[in-house]
Amino acid sequence: MVLKKLLQLFGVAKKKDSKKKGKSIDPLWQGVVPQPTVNVLASNSFLDPCSSGAGTVLSLQNHEPECSSIISTMINTIHGSENDDYELFRNFDVVQDFSDHHYAKTSPGKSTKDWAKTIQNEWKLLQRDLPDSIYVRVYEDRIDLMRAAIVGPAGTPYHDGLFFFDFHFPPAYPRCPPKVHYHSGGLHLNPILFGSGYVCLSLFSTWWGSGYDRWSKSNSTMLQVLVSLQGLVLNDKPLFTGGRNFLENEKNSLAYNQTVFVLSCKTMMYSLQKPPKHFETIIVSHFHEREQAILEACGAYASGMIVGSSVRDGRTYVRNKCFARFKKSLEAQTEHLAKELAANRVRALELKGEVPATDGIVATTVNKRSTSFNQDSLLSEDI
Repeated sequence: MVLKKLLQLFGVAKKKDSKKKGKSIDPLWQGVVPQPTVNVLASNSFLDPCSSGAGTVLSLQNHEPECSSIISTMINTIHGSENDDYELFRNFDVVQDFSDHHYAKTSPGKSTKDWAKTIQNEWKLLQRDLPDSIYVRVYEDRIDLMRAAIVGPAGTPYHDGLFFFDFHFPPAYPRCPPKVHYHSGGLHLNPILFGSGYVCLSLFSTWWGSGYDRWSKSNSTMLQVLVSLQGLVLNDKPLFTGGRNFLENEKNSLAYNQTVFVLSCKTMMYSLQKPPKHFETIIVSHFHEREQAILEACGAYASGMIVGSSVRDGRTYVRNKCFARFKKSLEAQTEHLAKELAANRVRALELKGEVPATDGIVATTVNKRSTSFNQDSLLSEDI
């Protein structure tokens, strides 16, 4: 029931603007393409969270002419292809290079016509119904792979962040769920998203669950998976358990959200410094657009406002030792983040064809923004 409400909330049944998404898909048109052999240099790197920050050649042969024909329909109709224009970053697109994908070295196995048709239907659904805050890239030469970027929802400790997931459709798909890897940068973001990239969720059969919460070959879709990750995993109280000790659990939940927000800020740094392929433009434009909101939130939370609350709603913490540690950690992280956002602003201006300010001027402007919030108003009321 919760997931159904989320699907309704994000309006996944609402038709998207055709100009934004590209051309519609005609499943009746059948093209004929050769069966290529693809040589891939796969690489995987890891960011040490304590710091400021080889591959294998894989040869793949397509096996089923029918599958190639089905997927070529998608590529020929969608693939305009990747338009990296600053203002026109599509929510869904077909791209080429998958060398930095987590499952690049995983063999796709022998494909079947039904398997390819299932993926074709997934592509069509995603192209039509993705929420504006989720971005997906699929790969022309490896249709078993997919990458998604999810914007952290407002009202949560993940707000304004970008969170990246790699997916692999095994040969048994959709009888079994897709495999998933979270781009963590080594950070354990919440009880479901581990620093190793492991995602503990019943939809992936990596956690217990029942009914609509578990993967179903007849009912589950990648759209459901992505909406679940955004609405159920990146939620406002990732640690809250309720129960008899409600007040104590609420206190622990608020403290945990402080830690999560600092980790979310570090994840922003990770994305800015090491953008996944094909998402460079949306990272630059997203953080340029949200720069002021992010830095204002950092200043507000360091002054005592509850993490995830509106900057203007005035709800503040009771001061304690835990808050003092959080304040010190957040202020240090904000300083690093402000500098990275300043550099990102230069990249954004370059993408838009505008003349950027000098690095010194940009950095000074960002530092002023991070301290411009009226902190005295936050000290007037505690809970």
